[in-house]
Amino acid sequence: MTSPILRGKVYVVGDNIDTDQIIPAQHLNLVPTIPAEYKKLGTLALSGLPAEYPPLVKKGAGISEYVIIIGGRNFGCGSSREHAPIALGAAGIRAVVAESYARIFFRNAIATGEFYPWETETSLRQVFNTGDMAEIQFDRETITHSDSRKEFPLKPLGDAKAVVEAGGLFAHARKMGMM
Repeated sequence: MTSPILRGKVYVVGDNIDTDQIIPAQHLNLVPTIPAEYKKLGTLALSGLPAEYPPLVKKGAGISEYVIIIGGRNFGCGSSREHAPIALGAAGIRAVVAESYARIFFRNAIATGEFYPWETETSLRQVFNTGDMAEIQFDRETITHSDSRKEFPLKPLGDAKAVVEAGGLFAHARKMGMM
């Protein structure tokens, strides 16, 4: 799933983005293992955000123009629904870079293998605006603002990186001969 470098547009959100904002509860009847419903989850990702945010996926588009989400503290707080990271992945998000995560969301992101949940000690919301271009270098564990060329360190993903690269926990277990 990975390349050593991920380049693309960023979508910037604030602190305490909860799972109801990521995928509102009325959409939890969608079954991610059904391809059409997986795609529908993607079109609904972040649809619970306040109106001042632009849509993550534009009306009529099947996937987002953004590939990286920049978040603040406590990203993914709220209910422990795996639909939340799945919806982001289905929308085309390949990485979320946040100051911190709710533990269950972080685990679900890794277990589903939908995107890389990077952490940073820097408040990148002060650096990036929605629509800016960024580059994440996986080997160097950095994110760079493409216009200013300012580079910021990311916290290592450790063994979780291999799980996401494999496509999730079950795919990783199969690859490692655990099942």
